[in-house]
Amino acid sequence: MRIADLPDFLTVEETAAVLRIGRTSAYAEIRRWERTGGAAGIPSVRFGRSVRVPKAVILRLLDPTRRRPVDGNAHDAA
Repeated sequence: MRIADLPDFLTVEETAAVLRIGRTSAYAEIRRWERTGGAAGIPSVRFGRSVRVPKAVILRLLDPTRRRPVDGNAHDAA
């Protein structure tokens, strides 16, 4: 699937597939984002009991111009 063809909001399973991580890891990173108030993890949106990840988040995570420090935490380039 091409990035351009992704829906505006992805399921956790779709997010995991695009990022090439496991479903459990994707859920863990979403919970981490919720627990840290957005300081770390994968940003998401809840619609009732459903969890979705905005396409914009995926595009930002896959942006090759982002810096990735040695500790593994990604930060936007200044």
